[in-house]
Amino acid sequence: MTEPGGNPSSARASAEAERGGDDNALKQEARFGLNLLRRHGWMLLLVFAGLLLPLWAFAELADEIHEQEAIVFDVPVLEYAHSLAREGFDRLFVLFSQLGYMYGVVPFDIGLVMVLSLRRRFREASFAAIALGGSALLNIAAKQFFARERPSLWESIAPEHNYSFPSGHAMGSMTLAAVLILLSWRTRWRWPVLALMVPFVPLVGFSRLYLGVHYPSDILAGWSVATAWVVAVYLLVYRAGARQPWTLHQA
Repeated sequence: MTEPGGNPSSARASAEAERGGDDNALKQEARFGLNLLRRHGWMLLLVFAGLLLPLWAFAELADEIHEQEAIVFDVPVLEYAHSLAREGFDRLFVLFSQLGYMYGVVPFDIGLVMVLSLRRRFREASFAAIALGGSALLNIAAKQFFARERPSLWESIAPEHNYSFPSGHAMGSMTLAAVLILLSWRTRWRWPVLALMVPFVPLVGFSRLYLGVHYPSDILAGWSVATAWVVAVYLLVYRAGARQPWTLHQA
């Protein structure tokens, strides 16, 4: 309602102008959001899927282990893995277990850092060295902190005698896979790397279950903390998208 003597058409014009201003503000905010997703969508996805979710998963598992509570799927999955035991699988999964650490992942890690350094790709070499070396140190520290005993449901054909949580094989293979995928993501090597790493990491993880030396929760925790660590290092080294691997001018 207008005041006596007021101009109704002027009041309507004022209200329409106010609504128009609100609409323009909303459009500006929408454009800002779209531009943010367009410019940083990859990094936002990486932070959420590669950092926050794995950290949450590891925290949930670690809390159960720290409270010394049984995880419901650990024993059933181990029993299923053991039910598959036969001579051919013995050789296969011992091989993948060896490739997942001392005779595969570890020498490849060293070779990768050396090759990148010799090619003077110092930022890529730094990323790989910090991610790979830091993952190994994290695993050692976590094993000592949680001090979880290994499963003893049956006598393993390849026994281990140190602590169980998280799995070093799972962490090492996932760390290497994540490093290679992030380094190759914007290159033509992305699909060959994915084709190799996507089956390799689960096979290494399952080999540890088949051999009866890890619980499934050890494997999941190793994958989670490795992914989060590599993504955190990547964001630090490449400054949240300000640079990308293989750029020509690197500080």
